[in-house]
Amino acid sequence: MRKESAAQGNSTPVGHTLSPLLPLGTVIVVIAALVYLAAIPSPPSLMDDMDAVQAQIARNMLESGDWVTPRINGVRYLEKPPLKYWLIALSYAVFGIRDWVARLPVATSAVCLCWLVYRIGRWGICEPVGFYAGLVLACSVGLWLFTRVQFSDPILALTITLAIWSYFRCLEPTEDQHGRWSAVGAAAVGTGLLVKGLVALVFPVGTLLFYLALTHRLLDRETWQRLHPWKTVAIILGVAAPWHVVATLQNPPYFDFASSCEPFRWRGFFWFYFLNEHVFRFLGTRYPRDYNWVPLGLFWLLHAVWFFPWTAFVGGLRRLDIRPLDRASRLRLLAVCWIGVVIGFFSFSSRQEYYTLPCYPAIALLLGEAFARAGRAVDWGRKILFAVFLALTAALVGILIAVRDLPGAGDISRALSPNPELYTLSLGHMADLTLAAFAYLKLPVTLAAVATVVGALVAWRLTGYRLALGLALAMILFFQAARQALIVFDPVLSSRELAQALQSAPPGGLIVDDQYYRFSSVFFYANRSGLLLNGRKTNLEYGSLAPDAPPVFISDGDLPRLWLSSQRWYLVAEEAQLRRVERLVGRQRLFLVKASGGKGLWTNQPLPGSLRAGRREG
Repeated sequence: MRKESAAQGNSTPVGHTLSPLLPLGTVIVVIAALVYLAAIPSPPSLMDDMDAVQAQIARNMLESGDWVTPRINGVRYLEKPPLKYWLIALSYAVFGIRDWVARLPVATSAVCLCWLVYRIGRWGICEPVGFYAGLVLACSVGLWLFTRVQFSDPILALTITLAIWSYFRCLEPTEDQHGRWSAVGAAAVGTGLLVKGLVALVFPVGTLLFYLALTHRLLDRETWQRLHPWKTVAIILGVAAPWHVVATLQNPPYFDFASSCEPFRWRGFFWFYFLNEHVFRFLGTRYPRDYNWVPLGLFWLLHAVWFFPWTAFVGGLRRLDIRPLDRASRLRLLAVCWIGVVIGFFSFSSRQEYYTLPCYPAIALLLGEAFARAGRAVDWGRKILFAVFLALTAALVGILIAVRDLPGAGDISRALSPNPELYTLSLGHMADLTLAAFAYLKLPVTLAAVATVVGALVAWRLTGYRLALGLALAMILFFQAARQALIVFDPVLSSRELAQALQSAPPGGLIVDDQYYRFSSVFFYANRSGLLLNGRKTNLEYGSLAPDAPPVFISDGDLPRLWLSSQRWYLVAEEAQLRRVERLVGRQRLFLVKASGGKGLWTNQPLPGSLRAGRREG
C-alpha cells in the first residue's frame, strides 16, 4: 500500500507552517483525550432518560447472556441495534460495572473520530489542514455537548467517516489498493448498521452517488470496478445480517408489512425495527411519538453554535475550490456532498439537535482548511471572536454580580422553572434556568468567565497555530466549567441519590411512577427491577405487548392494593405528583425516605428518621 502522506500536487496554499514538538496526530489524540476521556469520571452521574437506559441494557446483556434482544426491566427494547450495548458490556467485563465505564465507548469513539479526521485531512490536502480539522472537531461545542449522554451518534459518525473516506480512496486515480479500501469501507458500513441502523448505509451511499454525479463518473465502468460492489454487498451482509436474522427469529412474527402504526398490537421485531423505527420515523408517523422536531430554520442555524468558536472563520470557505481538479478539490467536493446529504435528509425527517453529528467531520475538514489558509478571513474571524468572547465575559460577570447575594447552597431544583413539555428535546432542560438558579452555579460561571477571558486574549494577541492552540485551551476550560455545572445539576438530571437511599433501606418492592426513562438511573444504581406505575407508554409500550412481557406495568387502580398491604414497598416519584399519590393511598401511609432534585423516595411503612408525606428533609 502506498504510504499515506500529504497529497502531492494539490493547489492548497496554507498561511503558516507547523513545527511541533510531538507528531501532530499525537497532539490531536492528547487534546481529544483531555476533552472527552477526562470527562467520563463521576460525578456527574448517569442521567435519567437515555443515559442510564443504555448502561443498564448493557449490564442486562452481560448478566443474562442474551446478546441478541435488548431488554430493560425485563421488557424487550427493540429500537436500536446492539453494537453500542455490546461495547459497553465488554467494557464492563474488563473494568467492572461502573458508570464511568459505561461512558468509555462513546468517549473513545470521539477521540478516534478526531484522529481519523486529522488523517483524512493530512492525506487528502496537507498536514496543517489535517491538524486544524482534527482540532476543530475536538474542541467544538457540538461534539462535546452530544457526548454527555450515551447517544450512538459519535460511534455512528466514526463508522460513516471511515466508510466515506475508504470509498473516496477507491475512486482516486493514484490508489492502486482499491480492493482493500473497498473492503474497509464495506466493513465500516456493516458495523454502522449495527450501531444505528440503515442511516449507516444511506449516508455513505448518498454522499458517493452525489459526488459521482457531480464529477461525471457515475456511469463509468472503471468507477464500479474500483468500488467492487458485489464484494461490498457480501461484506456488509456478512457483518450486519447475522444479528438482524437472529433478532427476527427470536422475536416473531417474522415478516409483517403493515403500513400503519396501530397501537396495542405486537408485530414482532421485523415490523417494529425496519418499518416503525426507520420508515415511519423518517415520515414522522412513528408510534409512539415520544420526540419533538426542532424547527427547520433553527436546526440549520444551530450548526454555528455547534462549531463555535471555529465558525468565526467561515468566511474562508469562499476561497476553497471544489472543482474536481486534484485530490484536495475533490475531497472538498466530497465534503460538500456529505454535508448536503446528512443535513438534507434530516430537513425532511424527524430531527433533534444532534442528528447531523455524522457530517461533523466534513464540516471540520472545510473549517480546518479555511483556518489553515489564513488571510483576511482569519483576521476578521479573530476580531469577531474577540468581540464575542468579550461579550460573553461581560454577560457572565453581570450574572455573578446579580446573584452575589443570593443563597446558592443545597438543591438547585428549588430555583428552576420546570418545562417538561420540552424534555423530549436534548437541550430541553436549558429552558428551566432562572436567574436565581445561577446562584447555585457561581463556580461554573466563574470558570466559564475565565475561559472567555482566555479566549478574548488569544483572539486579540495570537495568530497561526498559536491561535488554534489558544482557542483549544479556552474551549477545554469552558468544557470543564460546563462539566462543573452538570455536577450542580446532578440531583435534577439523575436520581442516583434516591437509588443510594433505596440500597441503604430495608428490603422491599419498588414502584416507579411514570415511564422507565423518567427514573432510569434508579434502576442502574440500585441494580434492580420494579413496577412501573402508569409507565406503559413511549419506549416500553411496544415491548409490553410481547407475549412473554413481564407483568411490571400497573395503574393507579392497582397502587392502593399493593401500598396498603403488609409488604414493604418503595415509591419513586416527582414531588409534583405527591398530591395525586396521597389521594390514592392516603397521606398517613406515605413516609419520605429521601428527597432530591424535585423527586422523592417514599415507603409505606415508617423507617427510623423517615418523615410523613408533605415534610421535607431539613
